[in-house]
Amino acid sequence: MELKLQLGLLLALACAVATNVAFLLKHRGAMQAPPVSFKHPLQSAVGLFRSRWFALGMAVACGAWLLHVAALALAPLSLVQAVLAGGVALIAVLAERGFGHSVGRRQWLGVGLTASGLMLLAVTNPGGGSGNGYSAAAMALFEGTLLSIGLALALSPGFRRHPRGGVVLGLSAGVLFGVSDVALKALATALPAAGPVALVSPWAVSALAASIAGFYASARGLQVGDAVGVITVTSASANVTAIAGGLLVFAEPLPSDPLTLVVQVAAFIAIVTAATLLPAPVRAAQARAGA
Repeated sequence: MELKLQLGLLLALACAVATNVAFLLKHRGAMQAPPVSFKHPLQSAVGLFRSRWFALGMAVACGAWLLHVAALALAPLSLVQAVLAGGVALIAVLAERGFGHSVGRRQWLGVGLTASGLMLLAVTNPGGGSGNGYSAAAMALFEGTLLSIGLALALSPGFRRHPRGGVVLGLSAGVLFGVSDVALKALATALPAAGPVALVSPWAVSALAASIAGFYASARGLQVGDAVGVITVTSASANVTAIAGGLLVFAEPLPSDPLTLVVQVAAFIAIVTAATLLPAPVRAAQARAGA
């Protein structure tokens, strides 16, 4: 494995740890802040940043973002995202041991299934190529479709009022963050050749819009949902979206071995199954809301 790829994967691993810590800090801060309202974005943002814990979490998240951009510039997107996904395994440990959250047995199982599924995607990734070339038409179709889905999940009143609305908002945030990651990959690979002029691009607009919408969806999800469930679903959906972008937009290779393809399908099934296990029981969530 070449040095450039090794460095990219090491940066991705550091990003995974920092991202989980940032999410837990933001959850603590979001619980102390006024409810996030999509109709009043500026007021909601001010309320969130007045919480020192949330502000600290955002600072850590910015550091993780820089690590992520550096990793994307050095390694294929799908492989970077799969390494980031391995960090999902740490979330339950960090939440319980470092932040005092109670993690139930089914949530441990959900986190384990998610991490296992995402790690299987990493192991079965065939690699090869830099994953730097892409079709503008494929990028536009992918970004537009997934951005619309993410916004629909975040803005639908029916989804927000659902007993597990926190996890739905986490799913929305993850899709939006994944859209941003795919756009950032395009920008990161264009910067060395084109310089700062590469930032004058529709992909920069897409990355910014998806990041802002994901910020609000994530913050509200952390306020109304269970921390471990929301964070894990957010991380998993972001990684799956970005891995799909690597395959569909950057034409990163699929496995040629049928058995490996079966393993990858099983990995995706494990991730989807985990999403049904991660939310805390509805009765417990309702009791917390009543308190």
